[in-house]
Amino acid sequence: MSDSIHLLTLVPLPAEFIAVLAARYTLMHAPAGPEEARTVQAVLTNGSTGLSAAQMAALPALRLVHAFGAGYEAIDLAAARSRGVIVSHAPGANDATVADHAMALLLAVSRGLVPVDRAVKAGGWEGSRAARPTLNGRRLGIVGMGLIGQKIARRAEAFDMQVAYHTRQPRLELPYAHHRSLLALAEASDCLVLACPGGAVTRHIVNREVLRALGPKGFLVNIARGSVVHTGDLIAALQAGEIAGAGLDVLEDEPEVPAELAAMDQVVLTPHMAGRSPEAQRAQLERLMAAVDAVLVAGGVPANVVS
Repeated sequence: MSDSIHLLTLVPLPAEFIAVLAARYTLMHAPAGPEEARTVQAVLTNGSTGLSAAQMAALPALRLVHAFGAGYEAIDLAAARSRGVIVSHAPGANDATVADHAMALLLAVSRGLVPVDRAVKAGGWEGSRAARPTLNGRRLGIVGMGLIGQKIARRAEAFDMQVAYHTRQPRLELPYAHHRSLLALAEASDCLVLACPGGAVTRHIVNREVLRALGPKGFLVNIARGSVVHTGDLIAALQAGEIAGAGLDVLEDEPEVPAELAAMDQVVLTPHMAGRSPEAQRAQLERLMAAVDAVLVAGGVPANVVS
């Protein structure tokens, strides 16, 4: 145990992880009072919660900010650099779990599994046996082709899907077709999966025009960030039948769920849990402890430094 290391957590953790961290460090949970804040040396956050310049200024002893996952878009990197604070994250720790969840959402929304399950349980066996689209042979467009996007692509190949993607620069080492514009990718896709980073660059890149390009038989899956999709445009497109359905693990104003989305049978919602599995969370915990120990015990630099 190292009582001299004060770790502040801004994100919820399983009870067993809290016990592990409390045995190694002096563990604090947000919000921290003024006295506690002065002692904080490391902060655990995530991409959507982040850490602002003002928050960092209130933590004079801060030396490390660690994102409990791959995303770090809401951490003020410029403020961290100016204060000499190291920022690290955990890419790859939960990418397989996220990719699995993306395929689960795609299957659920295309096959209509949630409303069919309800119908069968209510005694509507015969009335619920409508034909539903299969993934086999469909065209899958992936927005973002990092570790998660690549794992989604490999899973899709097992369904004999035709994979294409959109990124700012093509990944020439990959065998998939690259589209320079998101609109072109949507037009060439039956299913569109969002696996890109959040932040200002990708805010609302999926709008009404993109959804119309995806078309009335198209399905949208978002396991990226809620900010990537313009929620009003998505609701309007679903209501107008401009796309066939959506599977959403993330929402713009989560945990608030728009009533319009909650009422739609063609929408499957999960509570930002795509990356959560026991194995993934254990890997993320190990990355956190390694980062804290590297900076605050060994006085070095952790793996996966962002800034």
